[in-house]
This record gives sequence, C-alpha cells and structure tokens, in this order.
Amino acid sequence: MSDEYQIEIPASFMALYVLPGRQKPSLPRDELAARYELCEDMAQLLTETARNMEFSLGLAESDVLTRCLLGLRVEPEVVSEAESVWVVRRLAELLGWSDASLQP
Repeated sequence: MSDEYQIEIPASFMALYVLPGRQKPSLPRDELAARYELCEDMAQLLTETARNMEFSLGLAESDVLTRCLLGLRVEPEVVSEAESVWVVRRLAELLGWSDASLQP
C-alpha cells in the first residue's frame, strides 16, 4: 500500500472539495492528500508565529487568527480561500483557541 493511502484526511478538509449534491471529492485522492498535507503543515508552522504575535504584540487571539487568515490570502496560488479558513481553524484548534470570530 502506498503512503498516500495511509494519510487520514479529516472530513472537515474533505468537505472543501465535495461539491453540493455530490458525495466524492472533486480532486483525485493523491492531490487531495497533497493539499491536506500542505494545509496541515502550514497550520503546524503557524502555531509558534501565532503565539509570538499574541504575546509580543499584545493581540487578542481573534486578532491573531484574523491576521494569519489575511496573510494566507496574500498568495492565493498557495492556498485557496477555503483552504486558508481551514488552516486558521486548524491553527485555532492546535492552540486551544476559539475560531468563532472567523468569517469564511
């Protein structure tokens, strides 16, 4: 079995690629896994940056998340708008922060 099938893609990420009225994602499994890995890696990498922003700049958690979201959207060819929201929601989850203020 290849490595790509050993990656468990969360339903929350899979939902980004399931069109309304469909059951299967619009991307092939290997592409979907690659997109997921990129987004998960970005969320993991942003944890330290987000903590530093919170403490060094004295920002509220919601402001840190908003800034991260805006930063991810600067380069739309890296992550899509929907993926950027997923990354920041995952970041909030990793940090134990609320993502209630995030607008998709």
